[in-house]
Amino acid sequence: MMLCNETELTTNSMDRAKGSFLKDQFIRLIGDLRHYVAYQKSLGAEFFPGALNKIPHPQPTLTEVRRELGECKRCKLHLTRRHIVFGEGSEKAQLVFIGEAPGEDEDRQGRPFVGKAGQLLTRIINAIGLRREEVYITNIIKCRPPHNRNPQQAEIVTCEPFLKKQLEIIQPKIICALGTFAAQTLLKTGEKISQLRGRFHVYRGIKVMPTYHPAFLLRNPHKKREVWEDMKKIQGEYIK
Repeated sequence: MMLCNETELTTNSMDRAKGSFLKDQFIRLIGDLRHYVAYQKSLGAEFFPGALNKIPHPQPTLTEVRRELGECKRCKLHLTRRHIVFGEGSEKAQLVFIGEAPGEDEDRQGRPFVGKAGQLLTRIINAIGLRREEVYITNIIKCRPPHNRNPQQAEIVTCEPFLKKQLEIIQPKIICALGTFAAQTLLKTGEKISQLRGRFHVYRGIKVMPTYHPAFLLRNPHKKREVWEDMKKIQGEYIK
């Protein structure tokens, strides 16, 4: 029994010594760390939590968003499309034009607004003193619906996150929503384009001017005057 007690005493003494040693090491480490932090601060360095907040996070690019989109198969439109039509123009554009979906010419070339409606849009852009290269042009959805039918809600919901990323990167001053689906999707409304156009709305802090789609103007040329009125308001806001 005495031997057992002596063994326990020896073990307890060793544990206390070990604990004391670790405590001394920890205190010494804290002291060294304090000296190191003080030295770094004297050199102008900043430490937690402020330093973490100042670590730069690289801003994604449109190229990276396009890469993320990939050869998209997130909805059924991939079964009938030729090309994804992501968008084109300046990544620093102050004005973004958003249509509803690519048409046949766009699907064939993989570029937005290159058919007859696109040619009219180019003339509209030129009429307010800008070039296509200075603005950004895209659509709510990136693949052509079969036979140019209207986009379906499921297709819009699937594709809209990529549009949001495009706009977050570009951070335009103004958006021109071309047609019913573009305007209703951005503004989350069921109002008709005829009721929405002619005045600015707001999308995530960005001014939005809804107007008629160029394809609609080709069928209804008498509406061009109303679109021109909308574009003059965009021009006035653009040059402020």
